[in-house]
Amino acid sequence: MAHPKSKTSKTRRDKRRTHYKATLPTLATCSNCGATVKYHHICPECGYYRGKQVIEKDIAV
Repeated sequence: MAHPKSKTSKTRRDKRRTHYKATLPTLATCSNCGATVKYHHICPECGYYRGKQVIEKDIAV
């Protein structure tokens, strides 16, 4: 089984991890109501996806 010959320093470990970062989700605007929506997801406000109503939502005004 492989094992390290010497301890990896905190600096070397952190340099290796510099590219591991969270990315922001890609956002779009709903074509029906104009709300901000994540790509490839149903609009949480009106229930539309790609111009078609997918789920029934109660809109209380």
